[in-house]
Amino acid sequence: QVQLVESGGGLVQAGGSLRRSCAASGRTFSSYVMGWFRQASGKERDFVARINWSGSRTDYVDSVKGRFTISRDNAKNTVYLQMNSLKPEDTAVYYCAAGRGAYYSYNDYDYWGQGTQVTVSS
Repeated sequence: QVQLVESGGGLVQAGGSLRRSCAASGRTFSSYVMGWFRQASGKERDFVARINWSGSRTDYVDSVKGRFTISRDNAKNTVYLQMNSLKPEDTAVYYCAAGRGAYYSYNDYDYWGQGTQVTVSS
């Protein structure tokens, strides 16, 4: 079992930055792929970014490439999402997730954080 606790959401103006954190319980954190998803009001939960177990590979949805950075610290059992140059269309509830061998699908991930609202005002 892995429990994920998120922090760092909030309200920011367009062009601003936020850093999301997701702390995991358990001693097997380093064996999991970690991902970030987001769900805007009335829409499906969409893939944002993922990072492999060692941090050597990252993947992003095209709309956030060059603006968002996913990273992890296995010693602290924590994954991060640095969000820069935020746009109003980035407004959503953001979720972190953990899965073994997970890629871009919601169904690849076994454990989810509680979700935190990120609102970008224009």
